[in-house]
Amino acid sequence: MPHSVGRQNSNKSHAKTRIKSKYVGTELFVSQFIMMDIQLIHTIDTEYSADSVEWCPHPDFKNLFVCGTYQLKESSEENHDATMAACHRKGRIYLYKFDESDRSLLELNRVETAAILDMRWLKTTSNVFPILATATALGNVEVYIVEELKLKCVQVFRLNPSENNLLTLSLDWGLSADEANISEGKQNQLLTSDSKGNISLAAWSSERNLEMIRSWHAHEFEAWICAFDKWDKNLVYTGGDDTFLHVYDLRSETRSMVNKSHNAGVTCLLSHPKREKILLTGSYDEKLRTFDTRTMKTPLSELDLQGGIWRIKSDPVKHDLMLCACMYHNFSIVDLCNVYSPSLVGKFEEHESICYGADWSTNVDDNFYMATCSFYDHKLCISSVNPSLK
Repeated sequence: MPHSVGRQNSNKSHAKTRIKSKYVGTELFVSQFIMMDIQLIHTIDTEYSADSVEWCPHPDFKNLFVCGTYQLKESSEENHDATMAACHRKGRIYLYKFDESDRSLLELNRVETAAILDMRWLKTTSNVFPILATATALGNVEVYIVEELKLKCVQVFRLNPSENNLLTLSLDWGLSADEANISEGKQNQLLTSDSKGNISLAAWSSERNLEMIRSWHAHEFEAWICAFDKWDKNLVYTGGDDTFLHVYDLRSETRSMVNKSHNAGVTCLLSHPKREKILLTGSYDEKLRTFDTRTMKTPLSELDLQGGIWRIKSDPVKHDLMLCACMYHNFSIVDLCNVYSPSLVGKFEEHESICYGADWSTNVDDNFYMATCSFYDHKLCISSVNPSLK
């Protein structure tokens, strides 16, 4: 049975910067207002270290979200195979329901699994139930559907059975540009990156099955992140611990560009969902960068957010408020109305450990809602974001 979790909290965290925006119903229009108000609603102890949060985009299940965890458990065996990790990485996925009307939170389901490093919902209205892909520390992609408000695993997909101690680090859903795939009911594709620097592309069939299309070696160290271009089905981006940002053209199966703007590993990517040719990147070098994908030699802008940036999520209305997980600092909100001069407009500092997971709810009333999570304090927070109007 679902049970109520978390505690309500009226503490507030305020940004000290002015921004320009205003709510009219669910629309966000440009106008002046005073500081952004972030109010903590719930705090949850996830027991295991929390590192990933994803809010469900399915139109019939927009009040659901998942939180993924990653826990190291030291091996008790004195001798173990040299090919095996000295630590067992275990994880858990929580499925929650958040009701904006009364701000209640229910834990619906939890699933024990290998450690989770990333999660992504399939954003399509063609499936009856929500579909979730997870990246695990066993080098797998696990695919779940939400059925009767529970997570049901429908496939465990091994990226490379010949590789030992492989971690799947990130994943992203995209649409196929291959007419043959589409005619075979494989319109959706899944891109993944792993700890050996490889990128893999798989097709998702209407029979709820992932099939490998191809994989390639992209980075000399960990390939921390990968993403489809939201405007061009043939382009994908990858970022690695080698500090490089790569662009690949799936038609020619070749790398079309290497960007060397980052001073440390590239950890997150976001192809802007409403602005064609705009790409955002985050890095261990603590800078949020925006690029014009037609001329990527140098960024359009750089904003120092401190702490290294693990994830970037755009708001569900105008997509110009960027929620950034700044690992060793806080969760920050950046206004990207002007891509040449982004500004810090919100800070959320309730977390006491590495800030990894963050996402916006797709349900909006007078407020935005966000979920954030952090690692060693195994903390999940639900908060409202409400700009205070003049």
